[in-house]
Amino acid sequence: MKVMLVGATGLVGGHVLRQLLDDPRCDAVVAPTRRPLDTTDAALLNPVVDFAQLPAEADWWAVDAVICALGTTIKLAGSKEAFARVDHDFPLAVAQRARARGAHAFALNSAMGADAGSRIFYNQVKGRLEQDLRALGYPSLTLVRPGLIGGERAERRTGEHLASLVLGVLGPVLPRAWRINPAGIIAAALVEAALVPTPGVRIVGSADLVAR
Repeated sequence: MKVMLVGATGLVGGHVLRQLLDDPRCDAVVAPTRRPLDTTDAALLNPVVDFAQLPAEADWWAVDAVICALGTTIKLAGSKEAFARVDHDFPLAVAQRARARGAHAFALNSAMGADAGSRIFYNQVKGRLEQDLRALGYPSLTLVRPGLIGGERAERRTGEHLASLVLGVLGPVLPRAWRINPAGIIAAALVEAALVPTPGVRIVGSADLVAR
């Protein structure tokens, strides 16, 4: 299979990229990024793009499946509007272009609490993206909804770091849905959803993303 990955430079996306390149079921990976990746592999195509002006007619849109791990925070984006562009507009534009070229499966790294009707802006944006992806008619759509993601990020997220420390201590006594979701496990769920697509819409919740 030929798989597109957006968000390859992030924590979860980095795990996805390594897993795809190591998986014999995946023949090629297309990973558009804003800056070139350090990874070199014969199976990797790495177009450097401006996500605000994606080329509609590029040949590399022709893939079997798409994995989206693109995302930021309101603080890092600088405003609610900028956050919505990265976490809603850019993934939706990718999904539309890939679907138009024949992609039949889409796997999204969303968030626990994603709900278009939520009063929490972050969850609302995630929910709107899920809603809009459903309308594109992908034969297989997998919505992976992790809670707190475990792993070392390139950038420091203080609140997330503190929450990780607390949940790391309390983890054994917490319900599975509240425990830390390791980035590698989230990535594995996304990869499996792309390479072995399930017909229809499937939701993978945080309780399914806990280390065994």
